[in-house]
Amino acid sequence: MERRLTARGRERRRQLLDFAAERFATRGYHSTSVTDIIEGVGVGKGVFYWYFSSKEELFLEILREAMVELRQAQQEAIADEPDPVHRIEVGIRSSLVWLDTHRNLFALLEFAVGEERFGPALRHGQKIAVADVARQVEMGMEQGRIRHGNPELLTHAILGVTNQLTRVFIHERGGRGSDIADDAVAFCLGGLLGQDKILSSALPHTTVR
Repeated sequence: MERRLTARGRERRRQLLDFAAERFATRGYHSTSVTDIIEGVGVGKGVFYWYFSSKEELFLEILREAMVELRQAQQEAIADEPDPVHRIEVGIRSSLVWLDTHRNLFALLEFAVGEERFGPALRHGQKIAVADVARQVEMGMEQGRIRHGNPELLTHAILGVTNQLTRVFIHERGGRGSDIADDAVAFCLGGLLGQDKILSSALPHTTVR
């Protein structure tokens, strides 16, 4: 049940969310208890259960907020970009920077993928993300900027590349999102714009025997 909160109540709820997100990311969801969270924040169980009915509800709210904040960062970044191809590029860059800045939240999103109880929330977030990018891909196709193809397939390819690069080069290897953005953009836009043809024409011609 949604409660009307005072400024102090909103601050306390924020403390619970922030501390829990960090603890879940460092120690794991299953290894973190409600007791760990309330002791870390310095409140009683009654306070915790005033805001959240369970640890699962708290985690779901962290996931929901993470997906909303990532989308907001993307939308703010592309707000002044009229060109759909540029919006895709800026969207990729802003995503990598946000995921770099919020590594603990990316870790929680990755964990949630393997937990069916969190599946509906993730699928809802993904549906919104796919719709956002697909809209730009379709617009680019209509303008003749992007080669014709399956917009949904191309959208999933863009999101898949972004997530995989984040997983390996940021989360596992400790790299920076801004450092891998150029290659990520070049790879994705190369596929969207059909630049593979340009690359192929630049290769030495060989005779097939």
